[in-house]
Amino acid sequence: MQDSFDSEMHTMILSEDGSFTAYSKEYEEHYHSTKDGALHESLVKHVLPAFALKEELEEIHILDICFGLGFNTLATLYYAKQNNLTSKIYIYSPELDAALVKSLTKFTYPKEFDFLKEVIVALSEKGVYEDALWHVEIFLGDAREYIKTFPHAKFDVVYQDAFSPSTNPILWTKEYFSDIKKIIKKEGIVTTYSIALATRLALYENGFNIYIHTASDARKSTIASLSEFEMLEFIDMEHKIACNPHAKPLRD
Repeated sequence: MQDSFDSEMHTMILSEDGSFTAYSKEYEEHYHSTKDGALHESLVKHVLPAFALKEELEEIHILDICFGLGFNTLATLYYAKQNNLTSKIYIYSPELDAALVKSLTKFTYPKEFDFLKEVIVALSEKGVYEDALWHVEIFLGDAREYIKTFPHAKFDVVYQDAFSPSTNPILWTKEYFSDIKKIIKKEGIVTTYSIALATRLALYENGFNIYIHTASDARKSTIASLSEFEMLEFIDMEHKIACNPHAKPLRD
């Protein structure tokens, strides 16, 4: 049995906020920005902007693309616990790397996640965790196929956190976001670290409004929604297109 998280495919790396992330030798990328920090990035680019808009809901349905080390899911549960949320939280997350999921009990998570050890073990060993307030399940397989299994607009939040468009373009195309549009509620939001024009165009051409998210001690990120939110910083995509007439979204 492997005693360490490190393997031929992954190496654990310390990020600047003191939390560990990992480097994927397959994709030749870190799972998080080592500069922003693994925990900090999950909180400020995904969890905090999402819950600023959604925490008053009685039920919150989240699609976490892709599970990876689980930081977005675990940071969501951490936030819920810290803020005594009584919302029922459902998190669904596809992950292609089954061996990675099995190795998560050997990963060194930040102390903030100590109370989530039971969750981590359950997800690593069984792929599902449920209690009175939280339901989390991991789908081992292709994210593109997984999202087609939801028959209607289900999700309040989509954490779009796949490896970058340059290394994993299939999860950033116009057609991919067309599938996301079918399963997100009209008032739902997509959060992503990507600020690339091609990513924003792929969302915009599917009818999403595009917003820029700014947080202290982290680089800017993107929020998208089929609805308009006055409290968010709107990006005039028609102006962006006029200034970059040859720019195009990624396509399948």
